[in-house]
Amino acid sequence: MDQTVICPRFEKAMSILSQRWTGLVIYQLLPGPKRFCTLESSMGISGRVLSDRLKELENQGIVKRDVYPETPVRIEYSLTDKGLALEPLMKELETWSQNWVKVEDNE
Repeated sequence: MDQTVICPRFEKAMSILSQRWTGLVIYQLLPGPKRFCTLESSMGISGRVLSDRLKELENQGIVKRDVYPETPVRIEYSLTDKGLALEPLMKELETWSQNWVKVEDNE
């Protein structure tokens, strides 16, 4: 029996990107830096979950957190080069969704 072996790197990448909200966070940051409150309101995600996702993406080197010493302190999140490298994938997924995914009226 021929068994296909999944590359461990691909498996790790899928595990990172398949976490709930992760893809949407990355997609929201593609145009440029955003503040936490902007991400939270545009995605309709709880602050706790968003904070968890941003920390995970920061630990993976995908998102960068910049703190500006102003009053009040301003914190912005942006994609690193590693995160920006996901842009072609996100754009292809956007195209695929436009062609193949139907949205129900009650969603």
